[in-house]
Amino acid sequence: MKVTRSLLATGAMAASAALLLGACAGEAETADPTTAPETPAASSTLTVWVDADRAGVLEDIAAQFEADRGVAVELVTKDFGAIRDDFITQAPTGNGPDVIVGAHDWLGKLVQNGVVAPLELGDTAGDFQDVAITAMSYEGQTYGLPYSVENIAMVRNTDLVAEAPATFDELIAAGQAAGTEYAFLVGLDPAASDPYHLYPLQASFGAPVFEITADGTYDPTTLALGNEGGEQFATKLAEWGSQGILNTNISGDIAREEFIAGKSPFFLTGPWNIPAIQEGGINYAIDPIPTAGGETASPFVGVQGFFVSSRSENTIAATEFLVNYIGSEEVQTALYEVGGRAPALLSAFEAAQADADVAAFGAVGAEGVPMPNVPAMDVVWSDWGSSQVAIINGQGDPVELWRAMVASIQEKVTAG
Repeated sequence: MKVTRSLLATGAMAASAALLLGACAGEAETADPTTAPETPAASSTLTVWVDADRAGVLEDIAAQFEADRGVAVELVTKDFGAIRDDFITQAPTGNGPDVIVGAHDWLGKLVQNGVVAPLELGDTAGDFQDVAITAMSYEGQTYGLPYSVENIAMVRNTDLVAEAPATFDELIAAGQAAGTEYAFLVGLDPAASDPYHLYPLQASFGAPVFEITADGTYDPTTLALGNEGGEQFATKLAEWGSQGILNTNISGDIAREEFIAGKSPFFLTGPWNIPAIQEGGINYAIDPIPTAGGETASPFVGVQGFFVSSRSENTIAATEFLVNYIGSEEVQTALYEVGGRAPALLSAFEAAQADADVAAFGAVGAEGVPMPNVPAMDVVWSDWGSSQVAIINGQGDPVELWRAMVASIQEKVTAG
């Protein structure tokens, strides 16, 4: 049975919620599948941790949920970057929230700490983009209700270069022929580079972080960075650094401003910079990321959504709030309109593609892979970024630096 998406929850939905929550929330009682549970008492309250960008949209839907179900929703606004670690600390004490908003790549850490409950979506899983459901899944179970999907792409100044290059070498040649100060721009950090933005180029050499299994998830026991493709990518990083194609002194903010100033025809970035580019009067196109190594330049796809606490005493209400309310087309569209991230729900995403930019980023994201959500990623980012900086800046043999990075990461993954 497909779950309806009206704001008035049906008794059948409540029965389904009771069944799934009895299985996933670790509660003692077993629901009768033929009997809808009693409506939660009017004094019941769901506590939801949300960031300021989402809070405004959720105020109306929280009020609607209370009117429909007699369950109040308390929205607690927190800094997005603090939510994961604060939740891991507070949930085991019983003082944490029932629901949090979060990024999919937090999931492995949340599961490892036992603070999130599986979320049984049933047939409704098919209503969302496949990549969003994959991202919100871990070890065969889905844990989150996705609401947005985002990825980077190649933004091209069409007044400087008329056609999208097929390869990264062709892109650099076109950028140099344009006579601008930079052939290509991407924001990097002087200490940490930006493995996220450079990943599509690395992926085009056939070098994912971890091996990707047949179902699109990651095998955290098999580090793939150190394969031959990874070493070829390291060699290209050194080459691009020596040529000035990559510059660790050009931050994301600088890259955006230089692109808006017309100093490069190409900018590797995400939808968050499109408003500034539009305001700058740049005529632009959003293109696939051209391959550097011969294989598809697959970007990381980031998914955001909502998770239910494994310690919640209101798991039935929390699940209904997510599946029937946050999962509705109205709410997914409203979240897209306030945040600019493409909706995870297919019907809302299809409507959003009336915006050509959403459609273009979505087409690139269709070739992408979810950013790894395994706990081991916590030990990958630092070595990965600092090693890229050393290679780009010519601080040693690129292959030796890459191999040292892989060995360091492998040691930490094994120890962790």
